[in-house]
Order: sequence, then C-alpha cells, then structure tokens
Amino acid sequence: MQYKANSPEEYINAIPEERKEVMQTLRKVILENLPDGFSEVMSYGMIGYVVPHELYPNGYHCDPKLPLPFMNIASQKNFIAVYHSGMYADKNLMDWFVGEYPKYVKTRLDMGKSCVRFKKIDTIPMELIGELASKMTPKQWIELYEANIKKK
Repeated sequence: MQYKANSPEEYINAIPEERKEVMQTLRKVILENLPDGFSEVMSYGMIGYVVPHELYPNGYHCDPKLPLPFMNIASQKNFIAVYHSGMYADKNLMDWFVGEYPKYVKTRLDMGKSCVRFKKIDTIPMELIGELASKMTPKQWIELYEANIKKK
C-alpha cells in the first residue's frame, strides 16, 4: 500500500494508528544501526535508506536520477515489510539472517528475495533488524552492487 508522503514523518502519520508505534521503533532501530553514509529518504512510496549521489554519483542503474537503494520499510495492506537489497545480492548475508531469525521469532519466516514480511507486528525482531542494518557500509554495498550488475 502506498501513502502520499514527502518525508518519513509524513509517512508514519499517514499509516493506520495501530502501526505507527512499531514503524517509529523500526525506523529508530535502523537509524541507530545503519553505518554512516546512508541517507534516509522517501523511496518508491516507502521509507528508504539509500547511498546518496554524493557518495555514488552513478545512482541506481534502472534510473540513475535515483540514489542507490539499500533498505526500505513499509506498512503494506496485510503486513509490515523490511526490504534489504544486500540480502538479495549476498547469499552469505541471506543465510546469516535466515539462520538467526528463529532465535528471535517462533513463527515461520515469511520472506521473498529481499523482503521480509511481518503479519504480526509484535513479532518484528527489532534487535535482529538492527544487526542486519549494521552489516554493510555504503562502500561495501556499492562494491557488491557493482559486482552483481557486471554479472548480468
């Protein structure tokens, strides 16, 4: 579900009341753990964390006017989602997350290529999401991104 918002604050104000607190907490956890250099923006109608053009002038290969996306969080119709491009691009990071997840949450992991879906908002493993956010610097993400682009 997309919300008309120009800032993360507007986005959180627009989502259903019962999700505001958990989205604020999720945002705070990511901001506290994300390595220096990433920027928080509105990206694809979600709260996004990107490598800004100042650090990576090439931008996103699909649309170079956009900064390089890294993570997003969103309140969707039936779940809260955490999108992490690094997990999609790095099998070791994906394997780490999948292995750690059961230590924090007893419900089955609901995950796509880069999207983790939380239907029960009280099961979001904030500590694990914070650790995931901390695992890659902008420089490491750019290197991994470029290596994956060259493969295609």
